[in-house]
Amino acid sequence: MTRFKLLALTVLASVALASGSALAAGDAAKGKKGFNRCKACHALEVGKNKTGPNLAGLFGRTAGSVEKYKYSKDLKAAGEKGLKWDEEQLMVYLKDPTAFLKSYLGKDKVTNKMKNKFPKESLRANIIAYLQEATK
Repeated sequence: MTRFKLLALTVLASVALASGSALAAGDAAKGKKGFNRCKACHALEVGKNKTGPNLAGLFGRTAGSVEKYKYSKDLKAAGEKGLKWDEEQLMVYLKDPTAFLKSYLGKDKVTNKMKNKFPKESLRANIIAYLQEATK
């Protein structure tokens, strides 16, 4: 493993561990507003895929596993490697989806359809809080 990849994994792990307090503070009402950036591509209803896959049942689901949705090969590979969506993984993924996949897969280049980035930790925590309620 190159030094860069090891450093990237260390940083992502640190962010995931540090994000626990932000997750507890997530505001679902604010997250619903923040989700407006997502809803053009993602539906919350089972079976309703848009440009992105539906997010119904998101928490605990294996990445790249929504039926009738064509994922990028790298997001499917992350799921095959064992990626399951939970609060910690989403906190890091939403910050920079491409960087997350590069680190998770240990690759220098990946393909990913998710282009939105959410650098603000509080916004990510709020969106995750909203998704926890809206995707049950």
